[in-house]
Amino acid sequence: MTEQELREQICLIGQLMHRGHYIDGKAGNISARLDQKRILITPSGLAKGFMSPEQLLIVDLEGTPIEGASNQTSMRPSTELRMHLECYRQRPDVGGVVHAHPVTAIALTIAGLNFTECLIPESVVLLGAVPILAYATPGSDENLEVVGKAIQDNDVLMLSHHGSLTVAKTVWDAYLLLETLEHDACIISKVQELGGVKVILDSSHIEKLLAVRERLGLLKFGDREIFLKTKVN
Repeated sequence: MTEQELREQICLIGQLMHRGHYIDGKAGNISARLDQKRILITPSGLAKGFMSPEQLLIVDLEGTPIEGASNQTSMRPSTELRMHLECYRQRPDVGGVVHAHPVTAIALTIAGLNFTECLIPESVVLLGAVPILAYATPGSDENLEVVGKAIQDNDVLMLSHHGSLTVAKTVWDAYLLLETLEHDACIISKVQELGGVKVILDSSHIEKLLAVRERLGLLKFGDREIFLKTKVN
């Protein structure tokens, strides 16, 4: 994609996140890798559902604004810039990062529920064993440390009480992971309303799903161990 096409796509993602109630107000942030040295990222203080392409900022992998880029003097990069940069540093394969505040997924972390019970086939294949990280103040060094470790082996993270972080080869695919995460969270929440989990997929079914995940090149360290040891009380 050209830079302009990528700018337009990020703005579309911001609109979809707003419409889908994955973000509110000025929350959330989106970034995409332009090349090996630069990323395109949303600015701080703007409602992501109402951005224009020229408002997006370009920074290098140290977070330094690139001179000459439009609006660089009047806007600042996202307050979560360091978290985005850490994802790119840890994962050369990552081309896009999306941080959102999906309502149901966050509620599950507060309620003490998890995403590792094998209930939904698509969740096993597409998301893997989504970890819920211990709470850390947004934008803090502590948050950077826990994210930096977890993102090495996961494409989808839940930041307890805070939000989600999804990464992929493209920013569009990172957004689609967010949609899947919240959709699955809604199903898990509905199951709890109906009396809680009674049956999970058995180990033979899980192995087949993990084989599909592996063929797609999505299998991560720990997926098999975490899913196969999950039990329903």
